[in-house]
Amino acid sequence: MSVHAKPPNKLVVLAAQIALTFGFLAAWQWGANTGHIDTFFFASPMQIGASIAKWWSHNYVINDIAVTMEETLLGLVIGGFAGIALGVILASNRWLGAIFEPLLVVLNAMPRVTLVPLFILWFGFTIWSKVMGAIVLVLFVVFFATYAGIKDVDPALVASARVLGAKPIDVVRHVLVPSALTWIFASLRSAVGFALIGAVVAEYLGANAGVGYRIQASESQLDTSGVFGGLAILMALVFLVDTGIRAIQRRFINWKPAAL
Repeated sequence: MSVHAKPPNKLVVLAAQIALTFGFLAAWQWGANTGHIDTFFFASPMQIGASIAKWWSHNYVINDIAVTMEETLLGLVIGGFAGIALGVILASNRWLGAIFEPLLVVLNAMPRVTLVPLFILWFGFTIWSKVMGAIVLVLFVVFFATYAGIKDVDPALVASARVLGAKPIDVVRHVLVPSALTWIFASLRSAVGFALIGAVVAEYLGANAGVGYRIQASESQLDTSGVFGGLAILMALVFLVDTGIRAIQRRFINWKPAAL
C-alpha cells in the first residue's frame, strides 16, 4: 500500500455506517413482524424504542444517564491516571518493573467484577462502590498498554536525550510519554467499555438509579424491550465518550503522521 494513500472519504464512511445500522434494524423489525423472531425473547426495535420513550416521559432517561455517566467518568479518569502513572513508573525503572510486573499480571488474572459485592459492603450503596467497580477494570487495561508502550520506545531516543543533558524527569516528559501516547489513547478507548461495565454491574447489584438499575428492573419483570433499551442507551454513551477521547487524541498527537 502506498504511504500516501488517500484516506477514506468521511461522508462515504458515515453513509455506509448509517445504511448498515438501518438495514440491520429493518431486518430485525421485519423478522419480529413476520414471526421469525420471537419478541418475548428478542424485543423488536419498535418495542425497544417505545420502552425508551416511556422512560423519557417519566424523566428516567436523563437522570439514569447522569448517574451512570458520573460513575463511569470518575472511574475512567481515576483508573486511567492511576494506570498511566503506574505504567510510567514501572516501565522507566527496571528494578521496580522486575519486582511488581509479575504481581500485577497475577492481579489482572483475577475476575475483578467479583470484587463489586465487596465494594458495596465497604462503601455501601453510594456512588463510590460503583466508581471502584469501574476503577479496578480500567486501571489494568491502561497500565499494561502504557507499560508496553514505554518499553517499546527506541532506546536510541532515550540515549540521545540523555547525551543532550536531559534529566530523568525530562526523559519521561519529552521522550517516553509522548512516544507511548498512541498506546495510551488506544487503551483509554478500550477502557471506556470496561468503566461502563464496572459501574453498571455495581448498579445492577445495588442501586436505585442508573442505567444498570433500569436494566435490572426490566429483567426482573421479564421485559426484554427494557433490557435491550438499556443496552442501546449504554452503547450510545460509549460512542459519545469514545468520540470525545478521539478528539482529545487528535489534539495531543497531531504531530504524528496519520496511520495507513
